[in-house]
Amino acid sequence: MSTQSRLQGDDSGLEAVLDERARLTKLAYRMLGSLAEAEDVVQETCARWYTLTRAERDDIDSPGAWLTTVASRISLDVLKSARARRESYVGEWIPEPLPDRVEWSDRSSSITVDPVDRISLDESVDMAFMVLLDTMTPAERVAFLLHDVFRYSFSEVAEVVGRTPAACRQLAASGRRRIREAGPVTAPSAHTAGIVRQFKRAWVSKDIAALIQLLDPAATVIADGGGVVPASLQPIVGAEAIARYLIDLATRAGAITLLERTVNGQPGLVGTHEGVAATVFAFDVQDGRIQRVWGVRNPAKLRMWR
Repeated sequence: MSTQSRLQGDDSGLEAVLDERARLTKLAYRMLGSLAEAEDVVQETCARWYTLTRAERDDIDSPGAWLTTVASRISLDVLKSARARRESYVGEWIPEPLPDRVEWSDRSSSITVDPVDRISLDESVDMAFMVLLDTMTPAERVAFLLHDVFRYSFSEVAEVVGRTPAACRQLAASGRRRIREAGPVTAPSAHTAGIVRQFKRAWVSKDIAALIQLLDPAATVIADGGGVVPASLQPIVGAEAIARYLIDLATRAGAITLLERTVNGQPGLVGTHEGVAATVFAFDVQDGRIQRVWGVRNPAKLRMWR
């Protein structure tokens, strides 16, 4: 029986569980960098709630706290196994990009409840921030997110991570240090939009000089095809190398249309072929130039864009 069926057949704590789904999905996505895995975590969390007897549920003072603890523990387990899986991932791994809620809701869909409604597109899902989270150890990431982003106390974090509050404080501090050392991760959206629009025009017109001017001299392009579709297996570094690569790509790709779209809360581009999203581009813009471009091509990560 599905979790939804259980929800319909047993309303013990039903309202509390449904109210928590949005927050749990926000939490799990930030922990895992994958909406698909986040949804699985929330599904499993709800399933565990409904394996409890009615008496056991009634004894839980705060269903929200219980659900958060369980979802966080499941996410931590998934993170640990994901690190091993990603070692065998073909090419570079990039977090699953999220479309803007309004743009998505304008599309026809068979999904009854829009999963993007359960994600707040703010600075904590910015692609640069998500990539930085992926540099943390699983314990660092969970401790940092629970405390610094979701404002849980270190005693609560300790219940999830299985360490002392003092140890969790150190884990969060380590994660915070990684963020700080990386420098600014989010430029103002309006400023970024102008740069991305210029980038699009230069790319479409195959203006290599304009592309080089828009890119930081040490800029990096990272592509994620997952071994399923063609994509550069290694990062491309340097403004001139990137510009030449993009011009060559545009020449070989043929009929690709670039659309201006919001990607993880920031201005981005979507490359479509015959109306179907083929690549989602996210940008890191600092000091008026593009520092990094992430191109997600793995079809498994583009289901929300199609």
